[in-house]
Amino acid sequence: MIVDRQDFSLLCYNTFGIEAKCRRFIEFSTVEELQQVVGSLTDADRPLLLLGGGSNLLLTGDYKGTVLHSAIKGYEVEDCGDDVLLRCGSGEIWDDVVALCVENHWYGTENLSLIPGEVGASAVQNIGAYGAEAKDLIEKVEAVEISTGKNCEMSNAECEYGYRQSKFKHEWRDRFMITYVTYRLKKQYSPKLDYGNIRSELEKQGIGIPTAAQLRECIIRIRNAKLPDPKVEGNAGSFFMNPVVAKEKYEELAALYPNMPHYMVDEQHEKIPAGWMIDQCGWKGKSLGRAGVHDKQALVLVNRGGATGDEIVRLCETIRQQVKERFGVEINPEVNIR
Repeated sequence: MIVDRQDFSLLCYNTFGIEAKCRRFIEFSTVEELQQVVGSLTDADRPLLLLGGGSNLLLTGDYKGTVLHSAIKGYEVEDCGDDVLLRCGSGEIWDDVVALCVENHWYGTENLSLIPGEVGASAVQNIGAYGAEAKDLIEKVEAVEISTGKNCEMSNAECEYGYRQSKFKHEWRDRFMITYVTYRLKKQYSPKLDYGNIRSELEKQGIGIPTAAQLRECIIRIRNAKLPDPKVEGNAGSFFMNPVVAKEKYEELAALYPNMPHYMVDEQHEKIPAGWMIDQCGWKGKSLGRAGVHDKQALVLVNRGGATGDEIVRLCETIRQQVKERFGVEINPEVNIR
């Protein structure tokens, strides 16, 4: 059933907990309903905001256009010998998909446990955590072209995935509404344990090689320990992307900061945690008005209560400037600012 509302509150559709409204809100539950919706849109309905769970969104005010939200649900499973193809509706909750995979012994999603948001966003953002990325699982993406109502299918390669990037964030931004995502999962378990503090957390539990269920529980414990609950303190998880720098820049900084954490990207590039740099600038646990930096993870900006989107942007820009001045490195928001 199509839901169509005017002057609609988006408070429950953004995890930052920003009080904002949109001029029109439309939710659809099938591909056919979406095609009906896009076929009826006029210039008066624009601009459009294609919204999932709002876990990667910062609203800086009321949205003067139309929000489209997918409520397409359901799963389809295809056995492919050593692999399984899992086709998911774009409105499914991502962590529910992870739980389903672990329960059925389909492997690959474990390290992506508890990432907020919906399936459609996994294909837009190339969500990632603890050494895993959605791009390593995505087989294909199905979408409706908004201007024509045409059903389209994109392969993994066509989406041009990179670190927190895809064509859906750039050339295809606001052009396609994702309807289904198909993931290729393994029947043979091969855990990824060498990122962050996974192994040390497992050791606390007396676990050497975890089952997929144990690894999922471990990731959930780690995330809950350092990330705030949006229901308690509004946030969008990691606000900044970890910058990738040239080897020469990394070596320059490593000489000044011998204990600086880093991850090799390739022979020419290193990734430096943005949260570490923000912490070095003294921001962890600090606030600027009603916007603040989480006291356990400096990568996370939080709404201390009643903050506006503009206040959070002001904090973001202040932090970016200080990191650039101290380290000579640009850090960029991962969050979609509207």
